[in-house]
Amino acid sequence: MTAAPGAPDASRPPVRILLCDDHAVVRAGLLALLDSAPDIEVVGEAGTGEEALALSAKLAPDVVLMDLQLGDGIDGVETTRRLTTAPGATPHVLVLTTYDTDADITRAIEAGATGYLLKAERPEELFAAIQAAAQGRTALSAPVASRVMANLRSPRPTLTDRERDILTQLAQGLGNREIARALFISEATVKTHLGRIYDKLGVDTRAGAVSVAKEQRLLP
Repeated sequence: MTAAPGAPDASRPPVRILLCDDHAVVRAGLLALLDSAPDIEVVGEAGTGEEALALSAKLAPDVVLMDLQLGDGIDGVETTRRLTTAPGATPHVLVLTTYDTDADITRAIEAGATGYLLKAERPEELFAAIQAAAQGRTALSAPVASRVMANLRSPRPTLTDRERDILTQLAQGLGNREIARALFISEATVKTHLGRIYDKLGVDTRAGAVSVAKEQRLLP
């Protein structure tokens, strides 16, 4: 017998979810929302990335619902990377966040996230994304999908993590010496990276690099 449209499939066990968000109020709201879905079961809650890693190893959820900003400790991207590269069976990670910059999206997907959803989505969209993620299918909010497609059509320069670090410091108005101190590297290394950044962005000044980086959403 086939389940009616929109009805849970009784032949399949519910999707086991681990929540990871550093705001207790947000977790409580998500818990109440997800409890209303008969084909979804929340098996644990984590307030930090470290807690999420420990609980995932213990509870073996199907999907980890992951916020990106987690306060102190490792962030959601690093947590995602560790979850998806752990030995043995790994959960699918569905990012649920308010952040939709190109940098955030790219970092999360490169870390192994199966999907990327914004917290403004309707409940039914969240439920559908969880089911898709549990099956290993990509789930993206419409604005996120639009950004991904735009990037594919017009690829942005690819910067290394160190180049992004230096560009971020540059955007804060720091000089080479200050950047070197902040990142614990030499001024010569800063100058070398700046030269590569200028080449990639097609500029020849610090102000030009910051302007293009902001325009192309390369800064966090």
